[in-house]
Amino acid sequence: MQPHRGTTVLVLGILGIVVCFICGIIAWVMANKDMAAMDSGLMDPSGRDQTNAGKICGIIATIIGIIAVLGMIAYFLIIFVFIGAAAVGASGEFESMNVELQP
Repeated sequence: MQPHRGTTVLVLGILGIVVCFICGIIAWVMANKDMAAMDSGLMDPSGRDQTNAGKICGIIATIIGIIAVLGMIAYFLIIFVFIGAAAVGASGEFESMNVELQP
């Protein structure tokens, strides 16, 4: 019987929330594999609670990460739209001004 990796999954899940959501994805995948191994009797089931907690943290980290990435994409799209509109407006204003340089 393999030893459980509940502590590792839990640490990765917490790191996913705090540091980088990629750790949360890794924790989620590891937890799914470990829970299946525990159910089939190949892994020590004493770490089931830690593994489940790590899985939940991994899910939360993944959801927060996806929302953050979508928010950054929306932010940059809005910024580029406003900068683009300002550039078009500014060039239109400068073109419409009739300024003659006197020698």
